[in-house]
Parts: sequence; structure tokens; C-alpha cells
Amino acid sequence: MQAVILAAGLGTRMRPLTNTVAKPLLKIGKRALLDYTFDALPDEVDEVIVVIGYLGEQIKSHLGESFRGRNIKYVVQEKLEGTAKALFEAKPLLKGKFLVLMADDIYVHEDIRKCLKHDYAILVMRSTEEGPGGKVKLDEKNQLVSVEEGKAHPAGTLISTNVFVLTPEIFTYEPVKLTDREGEWGLPQTVVELSKDYSVAVVEATRWIKITTPEDLELAEKLLV
Repeated sequence: MQAVILAAGLGTRMRPLTNTVAKPLLKIGKRALLDYTFDALPDEVDEVIVVIGYLGEQIKSHLGESFRGRNIKYVVQEKLEGTAKALFEAKPLLKGKFLVLMADDIYVHEDIRKCLKHDYAILVMRSTEEGPGGKVKLDEKNQLVSVEEGKAHPAGTLISTNVFVLTPEIFTYEPVKLTDREGEWGLPQTVVELSKDYSVAVVEATRWIKITTPEDLELAEKLLV
């Protein structure tokens, strides 16, 4: 099975740490964020496609052509236009059901495994305090309705973790342009379009550590090291 790891971003909210280091290579303790991403991959994943951009050569140097027994391939997102456009760069390499996850957040291995029980899935986390993210709305049958980006969703909101189980069918849908972000196309919103034709399971995570700021790194170190 293939997995796509999105690792192209600038990490602007991590500056000055990301002025010279690719965000997925920032460390918690002695290990890079990207190493934790690989920790979460199920055993079924034997090939990883990494979408690189900013300081991408650093990521290639870290992973090489094989990492922890998994074949690694790279595609370059020359123009950083959001998560949907990043995934679409990998389209020529994808053959069947695949996993998508971010290179710089911390996920739980078993949560990813639960997602793989479905043909299509989105992993969400219920927030414990007010904060930003993609608010996931469901209907009365717990079917995916929308993912709305925002900066101050209330506690108890379901937030997209940007982990998905998909098939190449996703590429038959036009990437959805985000109305609140100039020049970005969102993968969660594109998956919502797919959900109008296919059942997308909404799986609630047991833990997700979103790494956005230097303070998040400090918190993650307290929790993980």
C-alpha cells in the first residue's frame, strides 16, 4: 500500500526555526517530526511518496531512497498552493487505495489503522479548547457535510487532522479553492466533494498533536520525550 506525506510547506509560523531547516525536520528531543510521522504508518504501507517543496533537498537527504524498509519516492510542489494541489502532484504515482498524512504533526499508529478499515476516511479530533483548524460538520447520519477553515472554533469542535484514506477517484474532482486563503486549494474541502458520491468514514482520533508554532514543539516534547 502507498502513503503520501505532504512535506512541502514553508513553516512560516515556525520562524525563525524554519529559516534554515525544513519544518518536518525540526526535532522533538533528538528525533525529527518526520520520524514520528513514520511511526504512525501501518505495516501495510510499503511505499511512501513525499511531496516536497521548501528546503526539499534536506528531506531527501534525511530519508534517502529507502527509510525504515519502505521505498521512498519524491514529487516536487514547485508552487505552494495548498494541500489539495500538493496531493495532486502525486497523482501519476498512485495506483490504488492510499493514505495521506502531514509530515509535521504527531499521530497515533492505531488511529491510522482504524482509518484503513474503510475505503474512504477522514481522521478528526475533538478539540478541548478554542482554536484554529478545519471544522468538520456532519449531518444527522454522521455523514461528512463540510470542512470550514477558521481561527477560533469553540471547544468540542471536530477538527480535521489532515489524515485521509482515499483512492485515485479523488483526482476526478476539481480541487476546491479556499475562500479565506489567497492562492490555496484545500484537500479536506475536496474530500467533501468526493463524499457527495462516496461514503467517507469519519474516524475520531485518540490523540493528535498539531505542530504549528515553537510552543507546540515544547508541548510535544513534554508529552513524548
